Amino acid sequence: MSDSLYETLGVEKNASADEIKKAYRRLARKYHPDINKDPEAENKFKEINAAYEILSDASKRAQYDRHGDSMFGGQNFQDFAHAHSGANLDEILRNIFGGGGFGGGSSFGGFSSFGGFGGGFDQFDEIDLDVNAKITIPFNVAVLGGKHSVSYAGESFDIKIPAGIRQNEKMRIKKKGKKYQSKQGDLFLTVEIAPSPLYSRDGDDLEKEMDIPLKVALFGGSVPVETLEKEIKLKVGKNTKPGQRFRVKGYGVVNRKSGIKGDLYLKANIILPEVESMDKKLVEALEKYL
Repeated sequence: MSDSLYETLGVEKNASADEIKKAYRRLARKYHPDINKDPEAENKFKEINAAYEILSDASKRAQYDRHGDSMFGGQNFQDFAHAHSGANLDEILRNIFGGGGFGGGSSFGGFSSFGGFGGGFDQFDEIDLDVNAKITIPFNVAVLGGKHSVSYAGESFDIKIPAGIRQNEKMRIKKKGKKYQSKQGDLFLTVEIAPSPLYSRDGDDLEKEMDIPLKVALFGGSVPVETLEKEIKLKVGKNTKPGQRFRVKGYGVVNRKSGIKGDLYLKANIILPEVESMDKKLVEALEKYL
């Protein structure tokens, strides 16, 4: 004896009423035509709804358990539902199982789309209208904060990125999720930060290379350095070595919990002049004494 009503809901024949209800809610959320725009979703939703109406009623379920799919003329329930999709399936099932029909709600092809359980499913109280998505934001926006444009469901809008946001952090954008009747869910965005060609980030600290002319590296001086915020002058001592690091306090990433900024570390990159561009006497002296 086929158990196609149970197969429709994806439950075992001995499933409890609670298991049947949970399976129905899960599938109804997935296939409801107002949410799922696949052309086949409406027919699938009708099957799910009708199967639940029968299996959620103790007397109808017992009747089906005794007779199985023979009640549908020997067809399994899915084929039976498809064969009668243009007819009033509600009326046909009422005649088969008896009783007062299959509840209220809107109708698809003469078949009640919102079968009742605990006051009806028409309010769609448990439908998940929230949407999860990913966005990639520029490195400097992640550090400094600012606006970023987002496009979803044919709508473009700006969101505010907080300074110091981290990789894989989630942002909640209210009222930008799926819509159903008067309700609208939220849009949850997982943030990915685009890499920077100049900076690397370690927690709240930043690091970048800093070009230092050979003369300054040897004898000391100052060099201009562009940071994400502004240009600064950095003092460099004598005998600076390649790869030497300089710490600039407070020019890193703001910690969103403490409000304290990390530091910027500058890694020395010594710029050597071309020999051909140097004074001949200097070249001779270097060759002699180095």
